[in-house]
Amino acid sequence: MQYLEGRKYIVKGIFLVVALIFLTRLFFMQVLDGTYKLAADRNTLQRLVQTPYRGLIYDRKNELLVQNTPVYDLMVIPREVKGLDSLRFCELLQIPLEDLRSSLLAAKKYSRNKPSPVVQNLTTPDLAAISDRLGDFPGFRIQARMARAYRTPNLAHALGYVGAITPAFLEKPKYAKYRPGENVGISGLESYYEETLMGRRGVQYKMVNVRGIEKGKFRDGEFDTLSVAGQDLHLSIDAELQAYGEKLLAGRRGSIVAIDPKTGEILAFVSAPHYDPKLLSGKGSGNRYMALLNDPNRPLFDRPLMATYPPGSVFKLVNELVALQLRVVTPNTSFECNQKLVRCTHRHERPSNVSIAIKQSCNPYFYQVMQAAVVRGQAPNKYDDARIGLGQWQKMVKSFGLGEKLGVDMSQEKRGLIPSPEFYDKKFFNKKENRQHRWSYRNVYSLSIGQGEIGITGLQMANVLATIANRGYYYTPHFVRSIGSGGPLPQYRERHYTAIDTTLFKHIIPGMMQVVDGNGGTGNLASLAQFGISVAGKTGTVQNPHGFDHATFAGFAPVNNPQIAISVFIENSGFGGTSAAPAAGLMIEKYLRNKVAPHRKNWEDWVMYGDFTKKLKY
Repeated sequence: MQYLEGRKYIVKGIFLVVALIFLTRLFFMQVLDGTYKLAADRNTLQRLVQTPYRGLIYDRKNELLVQNTPVYDLMVIPREVKGLDSLRFCELLQIPLEDLRSSLLAAKKYSRNKPSPVVQNLTTPDLAAISDRLGDFPGFRIQARMARAYRTPNLAHALGYVGAITPAFLEKPKYAKYRPGENVGISGLESYYEETLMGRRGVQYKMVNVRGIEKGKFRDGEFDTLSVAGQDLHLSIDAELQAYGEKLLAGRRGSIVAIDPKTGEILAFVSAPHYDPKLLSGKGSGNRYMALLNDPNRPLFDRPLMATYPPGSVFKLVNELVALQLRVVTPNTSFECNQKLVRCTHRHERPSNVSIAIKQSCNPYFYQVMQAAVVRGQAPNKYDDARIGLGQWQKMVKSFGLGEKLGVDMSQEKRGLIPSPEFYDKKFFNKKENRQHRWSYRNVYSLSIGQGEIGITGLQMANVLATIANRGYYYTPHFVRSIGSGGPLPQYRERHYTAIDTTLFKHIIPGMMQVVDGNGGTGNLASLAQFGISVAGKTGTVQNPHGFDHATFAGFAPVNNPQIAISVFIENSGFGGTSAAPAAGLMIEKYLRNKVAPHRKNWEDWVMYGDFTKKLKY
């Protein structure tokens, strides 16, 4: 009995301890910890997300390019909509009935209890026109936010644009924190630096009664968080140079890219035809986007980054450097201008050395230069020999940043193409016969003059000239000099060396100078000798089977202290020395002198309006 009596006290003690634990936990939950009260009171709480100020964007001279401006969105909570007079509502908002129906359907699909946008980007006058009558439509309310405002009509392709996040975006993990109606960077720098520009959202919890009237902060704001503004971007773009480049290519198709060789900073990024970035912001931007998308001139197409073309004769510089590295030619190597190998476009003096060959852009000379680099007797037959030699050639060419993405701080960058032996194996494989046809140098010789299957972008071409300007290395081209108050980004301070000995670059530069300032040089129209500025460059004319040839020019200046490397590509404009060269000369003059001489106004008119089937006298 005594044993049972003891067990009774033990059981009572256990129950007492458990009761104390429960009481302590209930006291903590109901008194000390407001989280559970918050969960219980959600139907009387209003969670307001504070969207932070998006970071601003400046050019290299601290001129403001992109800022924020207040706009208003009309939001709907489907659960609260009662007896909606759709026709009267659409008349007030001046929107089609079908748009209202689709917006309400999307809102219900997203959530019946959370707000979704109905009409976005209302201006202050728009708000004033509807605010007094909006009370007649329960379930709808105005939400203020900041939208993008562009202070420049230029640089649209680089800046990109901001738009309302789409359902497709919301499904991606990257955008899990976004809500319908919020803005997100869609393209360009706005997209690439979205996380940096967006900042961090804040949240406020407010008590409301059943009629939606605010009753104050919940727990004195204990659970509120402050928003953090996005960081500003300071670009390397020279806004004045950019505007001038867009002016020059107005009415043309093509691109201009200018880079500071010493840093890899992009100074100008012109894609023509272009458009005003303001078109893709504000009310009605969706309709304007569709108009641009359906424009046959493709103004939305980012040509410097996405259009790949054969580089034409500019590529002869790379082929010469590869041959010099392989020691199959010297700076004084002479080749005949043998028209039986490949046609030369004009009569000229004998190419008795590399400088004359570059100056005159002799096609047969560079045919034989690349032949010497590829066909080196490394295999017993010409097919295997060409295959081995082309593989070695491709590896050295790709070290210039060709055939690969350079890593610029923009999405949608194209790789271009530097053909490999495997590429030609596939090309010459006969599917009908199910057998491999062999190929030799005669099948790929067009690469020697920058034609054939090779393809590079305008950005890559400018980077090649920056590499030559630096005598053998380049920095990854980039738009952003700094974020916030920080310095240059570390990944853009690393030098990338080519597979070519740095001492060999000096052998091609005299010929490039003769292209521009030599008597009879193919790029005389890019000369700035009258201003004491030495320019080294190379013209190119790209064969176009679909119409008039494309024109290119690429160069850098000043020769002994390079501050700008530039590539110009103008579609359907013929000889590079006639159209692209004067455009490059004007851009270099504008950057280095900060102005263009008045007497050169006719040159501007020539680039903008001239008939490139005719020649402009130097």
